[in-house]
Amino acid sequence: MERRTIGAAALAVGAVGLGCMPMSWAYSTSRQRGDESLRAVHRALDLGASLLDTADMYGPFTNELLVGRALKERRSDAFVSTKVGLLVGDQHIVANGRPGYVKRACDASLRRLQTDVIDLYQLHRADPEVPVEETWGAMAELVQAGKVRALGLCAVGARAGRRGGARLHDATIRQLERVQQIFPVSAVEAELSVWSPEALETLLPWCETRGVGFLAAMPLGNGYLTGRLRTGAGFEADDLRARHPRFTGEMMAANQPIVAGLRRVARRHGEHVTPAQVALAWVLAQGPHVVPVPGTKQERWVTENAAAATLRLTPDNLREVAVLPRAQGSWD
Repeated sequence: MERRTIGAAALAVGAVGLGCMPMSWAYSTSRQRGDESLRAVHRALDLGASLLDTADMYGPFTNELLVGRALKERRSDAFVSTKVGLLVGDQHIVANGRPGYVKRACDASLRRLQTDVIDLYQLHRADPEVPVEETWGAMAELVQAGKVRALGLCAVGARAGRRGGARLHDATIRQLERVQQIFPVSAVEAELSVWSPEALETLLPWCETRGVGFLAAMPLGNGYLTGRLRTGAGFEADDLRARHPRFTGEMMAANQPIVAGLRRVARRHGEHVTPAQVALAWVLAQGPHVVPVPGTKQERWVTENAAAATLRLTPDNLREVAVLPRAQGSWD
């Protein structure tokens, strides 16, 4: 697989990564099977999709434990990214950016991941009670201690940190400007997909001009852009899509023209090319510093997603995707 670099340290990863969250968090827990997910991780590594993206809050903790089972055998094949800063309670999630907690959390992640170093340690969310510089400073100390190779920051959520008239990623850019003064940012992780292209406006250009890598979260639109979700089928109660406004029956039906457009482009590249591969190829085409991180827990989808790294969309293809209808339904 093509390799791409993240940040000034030029950390090399496969052009398509693997989001491990669905293996133990947020999506249809009745269908989560550890052995099947472990095979998916190994398949990703076999194909060169080396970036494994997890977090201590996924599970919580069980996702890192699962990834650790693979790392124990194949650490040299993997680039491991995990996150800190969010605590999961009973029906709620809170931020914790206290320096002492960050250092303890890193040690715990290292144990669960069965490794002595984390390649990319990301701040999941800034703690509103702690200056972000203090949290970032503690993370920088972890780099100096040899426990972490590089630091990243996840974008502020769509419903958080917004001021009247502000663009979606203004709050994230303010955080980035502050922490960049303390220690270099190697990567930013934020949603980017055909139906959520907002990062193209300001966040992606910010990264590009500063040599910062961009990890594209949810590049398949939480599964919608694969074209495999049936309108009106519903979701399990613990599936995040059960509460997402774009996944009501009405909105899923209304957004079908987006998937139809991806299918049209796919057919021009061969009968075996899928809408998901076109959606990932579109993300890859946004810049050489962009790495899509599609989440899945099945080998067959890992294989399909990895193949998108070889799909080259033509200028006409990209123009066709650019004029697809805007997605209906949002958190705002």
